[in-house]
Amino acid sequence: MDVRQLVALNLRRLRVARQISQDDLALAAGIERSYAGHLERGSKNPTIVTLEKLALAMECEIAELFQKIPEGTTGIEPLKSGRRPPTSRRSK
Repeated sequence: MDVRQLVALNLRRLRVARQISQDDLALAAGIERSYAGHLERGSKNPTIVTLEKLALAMECEIAELFQKIPEGTTGIEPLKSGRRPPTSRRSK
């Protein structure tokens, strides 16, 4: 696993464990939400300053973003969606 994938998995793991949405994390860290998504997928290479902002926003040590992932870890469960189901229209 390359370092971008390691950071991506840890970023998602820490965010989900803290019950923080990508939107809220991005807002707290001062980055774009879409950029947060790219980081969680490992498709962008963050600067150390960005990693520091993310760690501060999640109230964790920056080193936690580089922790080894336990063997056999296949993925991180997503947060439950906060969206409501569409409402039915009332008949007139």
